[in-house]
Amino acid sequence: MTLTLTATLYGAPSALALPLKPVPDAFHALPLKPVPDAFHALPPAQIIPVPQRAQYPQGTLPLAGLTLEVRGTAYELQAAARDLQTEWMTRLNTALPLASGAAGRIVIGTRHDARLAELARDKGLFTDRPEGYALWVDSGGATVVGADARGAYYGAQTLRQLLTPTGIRFAQVNDFPQLSQRMAMLYLDQYSKGINDALIPLLAGLKYNSVLVMSNYVQWDAARQGGFAHPGGASKAEAARIADLARSYGLEPIPLIETLGHTGWLFHGGANRDLMQDPQSQNPFAYDTLNPRTYDVVLPILTEAVKTFGARRVHIGHDEVRNRDRFPARENGKAQGFVKLFTDDTLRLYHHLKSLGAGTMIWHDVAFADAFREQIPAALPKDIEVMYWAYNPAADYPLLADIKRAGFSTYAAGWRDPMNPESFARSAARSEVTGYVQTRWSGYFGNPSIWDGQADQGVAYVRGAASAWNPAAPPVQNPAARYRDLYRGSSYTPQHGQLVNLTSVVTRPLADRDETGWIQKGPGTDLSALPSGEVKIGAYRFLISGAVMTRGSRAAVGQLPERVSLPIGAKADGIAFLHTTGWPHPTDREPVGRYEIEFADGTRQVQPLEYGRHIRAWTEPLVTSMVQAPAWFGKTKDGLDVSLGVLEWRNPAPGKVIKQVTLVSEGRGANPTLLGLTLLGGTR
Repeated sequence: MTLTLTATLYGAPSALALPLKPVPDAFHALPLKPVPDAFHALPPAQIIPVPQRAQYPQGTLPLAGLTLEVRGTAYELQAAARDLQTEWMTRLNTALPLASGAAGRIVIGTRHDARLAELARDKGLFTDRPEGYALWVDSGGATVVGADARGAYYGAQTLRQLLTPTGIRFAQVNDFPQLSQRMAMLYLDQYSKGINDALIPLLAGLKYNSVLVMSNYVQWDAARQGGFAHPGGASKAEAARIADLARSYGLEPIPLIETLGHTGWLFHGGANRDLMQDPQSQNPFAYDTLNPRTYDVVLPILTEAVKTFGARRVHIGHDEVRNRDRFPARENGKAQGFVKLFTDDTLRLYHHLKSLGAGTMIWHDVAFADAFREQIPAALPKDIEVMYWAYNPAADYPLLADIKRAGFSTYAAGWRDPMNPESFARSAARSEVTGYVQTRWSGYFGNPSIWDGQADQGVAYVRGAASAWNPAAPPVQNPAARYRDLYRGSSYTPQHGQLVNLTSVVTRPLADRDETGWIQKGPGTDLSALPSGEVKIGAYRFLISGAVMTRGSRAAVGQLPERVSLPIGAKADGIAFLHTTGWPHPTDREPVGRYEIEFADGTRQVQPLEYGRHIRAWTEPLVTSMVQAPAWFGKTKDGLDVSLGVLEWRNPAPGKVIKQVTLVSEGRGANPTLLGLTLLGGTR
């Protein structure tokens, strides 16, 4: 149904939310307001991780004439310079030159430079804590003094966040990590290059110092020769490349090869069926530790992993071993018992890795299960490192201290639930354990989902990093937006454009005083918290006057139009849509609507609206896709968390005049609702 001048557009008289108004036709474009900053990314207000001690006086160090001086030859200092120069180019589209023959106004070094150490002491910012740094920015320049070279590198990551379009914010910082080991999980699959090339600098910028790399399905030589290499796995050359890239950003690469349990990789393509722990298994999960051929297959892969990664440590999994199949399942195994089978296998792999100069890591859940904690830990070497995984928030995690008391280096391993990384890192700090691991479980071949599909696990990288560095700090503000910006940074140069005034085509008000507005649930469940007028939402500017809400399957919107045309009559490089749906849709990636962009020459472009990717309900603040930018978060009067996203459409034909944009609903429960539309670049 096309928007026309009839009362049916607004339903029966009892459901009228707005009076009828003349609707512009294709020859009368909606009012446009030119602005110089239709899109303008701004520096973060919050430094992450939050430093242990910091002050930010008023003022900025002007950009003009700044050069960078690196005092020292350590690789981390050169990497710090590289990252700062990249930040200047990304944010300002300008180079940060190295000082040549003269002192630079940005200086990076360590306390081993006597003059820098003296300056840090004079400022009251000196630290000798490992990986710590002093940083100050004032009218005289910007200086980073690391307790060591890695500390200087982390200080540079803080300095990057102080950059603004006009200068570097004044600051005085004394900082160091609370937990010495800060680890994040990565995956190797056929999509590795495009994803991990973005994630590794991101993780380094968040001050992680190691990466746990899921490597089961790497196409190891032994797997290829044995006929169980998976075509979706990364090549061995890619694994080596990622390990080198990680090291170049100060991240120790630690391969994770899941052994004993989670060993589906070993049986891919029907291979090695004689090595199944449970001969009756339809989907083999564990291997037979009493078959000598098991180690003829597994040990060469561990050898390849150590050599390919240059690994000092290897994680061998050993979790959830009995979750799926019978274990022990064979009679000879039953005679020995599970404890001996588990312990002997762990020791076999441990000694093999030790012969290669590599340490061993395991998950905690089997070795420290209530049934086995008096037997298995006592039989294991105490230089095995143990990761205690727990994925729910809690006031405390007492098992951390228990594992530490048993003599093992201990890590807290959290995931993505609200307050899980935050509470777990605090408990880790109280227990004074070795470190924190930000796990990620996005599927062996699901690397692209970290941007689109399971982006909440990428957001957890931000939360976990902040918590591991400074567990006492408040939670990260809008971590979804920070993750998106860290993954794909935007220039601080504003982009001009035109704000489209949608007032004449609004079909619902944002407020709902009497259950005739918004989604007709009353004032406690409306969108009145969204600012109106000319407002900045995330990096975008919009004119907000109400909602262009379309028809859906719910009775409250059954009489609204299924199509609303918006006459434009202007050129644009792109369009920013601030939008949502009135209700959720049960299935992600199903189409719930579309934008039809019609040009003056009669040609068209279509932007689909797949639920969860391009659009999602205002009542679903969990961000699972970064295809649209997480832009606004708020609460209803009843305390419901709500959010909005901005979808940016890039125009493949910016030289053409856009005649009109038509919002089309598929009539499902999730009904597309446009709140703001801004033309990026272009002219009338």
